[in-house]
Amino acid sequence: MTFWTKIAGFILRNRYLVLITIAVITGLLVTQIKYMRFSYTEANLLPANHEVNIEYNKFLEIFGEEGNLIILGVKDTTIFTPQKFNHWNSLVKSFDSLPEIDFSVSIADVKQLKADRKTRKFIVEPLFKELPKTNEEVLKIKEQLFDKLPFYENLLYNDKGTLQTAIYLNKDIVNTPTRANFINQILIPKIKAFEKDNGMDIRVSGMPYIRTLNSQNITNEMGIFVVGALLITAIIFFFFFRSFRATFITLLVVCIGVVWALGFIGWFRYEITVLSALIPPLIIVIGVPNAVFLINKYQQEIKKHGNQAKSLQRVISKIGNATLMTNITTASGFATFVFVKSQLLREFGILASVNIISIFILALLIIPILYSFMPLPEKKHLNHLEKKWMGNVVSWMERMVKKQRISIYITTVVVIILSMIGLFQIRVSGSLIEDMPKGMQFYKDIKFFETEFGGIMPLEILIDTKREKGVMKLSTLKKMEKLNETIESFPELSKPISVTNLVKYSKQAYYKGNPKYYQLPTSQEKAHIFAYTKNSDSNAGMLNNFVDSTGRYARITTFMKDIGTDKMDIIQDRLQAVIKKQFPEERFNVSLTGKALVFLKGTNYLIKNLVISLSLAILLISIFMAWMFRSYKMIFISLIPNMLPLLITAGLMGFFDIPIKPSTILVFSIAFGISVDDTIHFLAKYRQELLANNWKIKPAVYSALQETGVSMFYTSIVLFFGFLVFTVSSFGGTIALGGLVSVTLLLAMVSNLLLLPSLLLSFEKKIANKKVLKETKFKILPPKEDK
Repeated sequence: MTFWTKIAGFILRNRYLVLITIAVITGLLVTQIKYMRFSYTEANLLPANHEVNIEYNKFLEIFGEEGNLIILGVKDTTIFTPQKFNHWNSLVKSFDSLPEIDFSVSIADVKQLKADRKTRKFIVEPLFKELPKTNEEVLKIKEQLFDKLPFYENLLYNDKGTLQTAIYLNKDIVNTPTRANFINQILIPKIKAFEKDNGMDIRVSGMPYIRTLNSQNITNEMGIFVVGALLITAIIFFFFFRSFRATFITLLVVCIGVVWALGFIGWFRYEITVLSALIPPLIIVIGVPNAVFLINKYQQEIKKHGNQAKSLQRVISKIGNATLMTNITTASGFATFVFVKSQLLREFGILASVNIISIFILALLIIPILYSFMPLPEKKHLNHLEKKWMGNVVSWMERMVKKQRISIYITTVVVIILSMIGLFQIRVSGSLIEDMPKGMQFYKDIKFFETEFGGIMPLEILIDTKREKGVMKLSTLKKMEKLNETIESFPELSKPISVTNLVKYSKQAYYKGNPKYYQLPTSQEKAHIFAYTKNSDSNAGMLNNFVDSTGRYARITTFMKDIGTDKMDIIQDRLQAVIKKQFPEERFNVSLTGKALVFLKGTNYLIKNLVISLSLAILLISIFMAWMFRSYKMIFISLIPNMLPLLITAGLMGFFDIPIKPSTILVFSIAFGISVDDTIHFLAKYRQELLANNWKIKPAVYSALQETGVSMFYTSIVLFFGFLVFTVSSFGGTIALGGLVSVTLLLAMVSNLLLLPSLLLSFEKKIANKKVLKETKFKILPPKEDK
């Protein structure tokens, strides 16, 4: 009695115990769902000890959280009327008293820096002391702001007349649920009420705001994906099997699998991210093919001999082992992410691999047990096994393999050449907002701020002068100004903000507010102007935002547009060239940092790790094939049909300009892990037929094609439409992921049903013989049994 025969006996003899155990485990995992948390931070794709992360954390230690800025913008000429102007300012001031807000900066807060000759110090005066009551008063304020205060240009206004207001969140709540509560319950309702009362369109952006709305979108789509995957797989399953009973059992299995998936997320205390949100629908899509193979085998056995007990025992013993191997290979494909140092991918890999094994166990236990309680399938439920169109498809495949092998090989070579051409056209893209829903208002607002103010994603330059008060040396300020001028030369970056802006404003104030003196002081002027600064504490608060308390560190802040890694590399190279020239390494340490840069660098890091994880997956499959067939040629033959679809997909990405990015990078590992399943099912059946046909390859190949062809076709169609569900997403990356995996799996099916049998027949004398099979101790399928 084989191991799997014993397993089948145990499952069927202890049906109630098995079902109770599943119910208890499901109940326990349901209690863990409450611990699911939604991510309140950006995805950090780099390991904690990576140089880029170290530099970013150093910046945060000195200047604190940089992603706490929410921006309000308005482009409306009617705002410069007394009523709307005052309402706008009162809206902003209403946020200042809230505990979630540190402070805000708006036109109402504008202070003019003036030089007091008597006390030899700078004083600040508000731009206006009383609320303007007439159009003339408002226009006077506008003229003063736009024409005489260049310090505030691109901070509170631009030359097109667009106003901008900065609201700084309390840094302690930026990465907590409180942030989401504030944005949803206070900020958005206040803005909507203002828009309704004043007939104005307010634009809102900033990383806390974007992250909150993006997280909500991910949560909403998670539910859509689960329902969509269930619905479409159920429809396709019923279309093939024409059995409500089979469809119900399959849906029950995958629904329990989804509950387990959510329970594991809570149990492991992982956050819901754009990747982990894919796990529940992924389990549905991967779980249904397990049911297809098991139910199809059950119905085939019933049709052969009509003995239910024998049929169920053979379902477990024959298909159980092969299905276990296919699920292990799929799980292994995902598990390779565990070796990647990115926490985001590691968590995704752990969750996916654990849940894939779980859905296999559930299918193997629940399907035979439930069928054991039910009457035998009726004849109409078995009709699909004799469908004429399905038989025609299998016959066509058999004819192609028999008579058109040369055509298959020529087509394969042509496809490889075309795919290689496309492969070299693939570009890499890493952008924080590229995958965000283009139709959502918050994405349109991002584009508004990019057009009006140059972007919303912070890019920081940290300057370490290596000595206290080194920042305020005139030579250092001049070096910083050179760097500022370089930043301004890039249309992809906004006007920079740094201590030099404040020093230039001080000189302007020294010369009675004349805008033409908005520039750095000369060596002669420096002593006089800095003497005023020392006597004054009026600009100390502003100075603290750009220089640390010791005067050793300074920051230059700019904001980036939505650009990819290729453009960012060019910008970074040019900035580094200026930094190297202006800031000698023996006297300064200068580093580029900020959330946007961390994300971009993470994308490049991810691509390197993709190669590692995919190579590991290929190695694992190779070891399995070597174990199964004891032949390196068999490894080669089994990998070709699975590598070809990946190559075609890469070619399509190049031709259709779908970039490699954190979302699409998963396509290859997911598709490879799943497509290998077909290869294993085919080769397992082929090996069994070899034994039954006295090692004659041709009849073994044709028999394997006839028996596994139907199941492979069914499962591939289910997988194709299952992954196609992801294309309803509003996230560009998820759409690309769903579409590309669907196409790749369809190509893998064709490759495994045409190219793989062709290769087996062409190399028949070199890949299998009696000696090899006798030496093979591993039995993936038991020998064929009599009816």
